Parts: sequence; structure tokens; C-alpha cells
Amino acid sequence: MAAKKPARFGVQDITGIIAPMTTPFSRKGEVDEAAFRKQVNFLIGAGVHGLAVGGSTGEGHTLSTKEVTRLVRIAMAEAKGRVPVVAGIIVDSTRQAIERAEAVADLGPAALQITPVHYLFRPDDAHMLEHFRTVGKATKIPILIYNVIPWSYLAPDLLIRILKEVPQVVGVKQSAGDMKLLADLLLGAPKGARIMSAVDALMYPSFALGAHGAIAAILTAAPAAQVKLWDLVQAGGHAAARRLHEKLLVLWNAMIDDNLPATVKFALSEQGVPGGLPRAPMPAASTRQQKAIAKALKKLV
Repeated sequence: MAAKKPARFGVQDITGIIAPMTTPFSRKGEVDEAAFRKQVNFLIGAGVHGLAVGGSTGEGHTLSTKEVTRLVRIAMAEAKGRVPVVAGIIVDSTRQAIERAEAVADLGPAALQITPVHYLFRPDDAHMLEHFRTVGKATKIPILIYNVIPWSYLAPDLLIRILKEVPQVVGVKQSAGDMKLLADLLLGAPKGARIMSAVDALMYPSFALGAHGAIAAILTAAPAAQVKLWDLVQAGGHAAARRLHEKLLVLWNAMIDDNLPATVKFALSEQGVPGGLPRAPMPAASTRQQKAIAKALKKLV
């Protein structure tokens, strides 16, 4: 009997809780593949609706193309078609973005999550649009713009223009803490576009506003609670959702810092998932952070 082929996911499947995976490293800075595999199955077991690999939470800025490709391959293999996998691209040129997109293309990710180019010198709006147009023409994989870089931030008007003019760009992961920016995107985005929140502190209002889901570090730190929050909002259970939001906000306040990937890893380790270390020079979670995270996680149970 022929083996069942993994499911092929479309843009419509990028919805709900898309957990951005951490990348567990050894003390020598090598990827711990066994720990990564365990994380895939832990997150899917918690009910998440998808996985993102090689984003900020995954320290994607430290990963080589070979490492990102290997991690996407592992995530796809472990997921076994249960949920879609999004591949992260954090690079600084059109050429690099195309090279990385081509490297993962045959693996079948549901989408690419691509940051604007951002090293010091920001292209003007016309060239930023052309960047995504060129990358889009070079790949058949749908693209989510990962709008996260403070000094290379794309305003809602530009994002909506790109969504309308570049067919391959199908959505935005909106990472600013300003809820009006998220609301403006939801108001102006073309029909069918996926607007995903990465406003970790405000998942409840993001979902209440109509965000199509989220890709944010807090989802990986507390996946079951975030799935419950999503389900409550979709069912109109706002009183219970607000109570859960308040508990999740305590956890986020304990986690948010310059070493955020490390604090997410500690949160995973508290739930029996080997988090590994961050890649140097990022420090591991401090004793103070560990105590606050552990306390907040206990209140979620």
C-alpha cells in the first residue's frame, strides 16, 4: 500500500493559533534536532493550528539557509500533514530572500513569512513594494509580510497596496503594539487576505477585532491556553476570554525582554519540553525571569 502523502495546505488554512517554534541549541551552538522534534509534537498535541519555523522566536536571524531548510524539513516530517508549516525568512536583500525561498520550495510549506529588508538603510516604499513583487514572482509559495522591524516598519497603506498589487503576498503578520494599526489593516485589506496578530500582550482584543489568527511568541509559551482563548472568542465567550487574557498577560510580562527566545524556551522546559539554549551571544533566562515565568504558568493550569 502506498504511503499517504502529506496534506497540502492553502492560504485559507493559515488561521487560528500558528505557534512560532523556538530553535533549541546545544552549548556549542548546534541545533538540537531531537528537542526540535519533541517541540513539534508538543505544540500539535496542545491543539495549535499551525507552526512557524525560523522566525524571531526561532532566532531565524542567526540561522543559515541550510539550517532553516533542515528545520522546515523536520517540522514537515513530524507534523505529518496535521497542520500547516510556515517557513521564516529574515534576510536583507531581494537576492537572499529568493535564495532562501527556493531552498525550502520543494518541502511544501504553506507560506513564507518574510521580513522587509532592514539593515540600517531602508528602501523607499516603491522599492520595498518591488522587493516583494520580485520575490513573489520567483516563488509559487504564498507570502506573509512579517511587519516587525521598528526602523523598517511598513505603514498600513503600503501593506494594503502590496496586498492588492502583488498576488503572491496573501497576508501580514502585524507585530506593532498599536492596535489601531492592526484595526486599519483589517479594515483595508482585500478580501481573502490573512491578517495575523503578533501583539503578544493583546491576543484577546486582536481576536475580538477579527484577526484571522496569530503568530506570536506567547502562543508557543502557552499553546493550550492560547488555543482555548481563540476558541472562546470564536464562540462569543468574551467574559471567560477576558479572564484568561489577564492570566496570559501576567505570563507575557514575565517573558518580554531582549532575550525573549530564551524566556520562551524556559517556558517550554517548564512544560516538559527540552527548550535548549539560545545561540550566543543571547543569554539564557535569568533566575528572576525563571521564577516569574514559572509562577505565571502555574496560574494558567
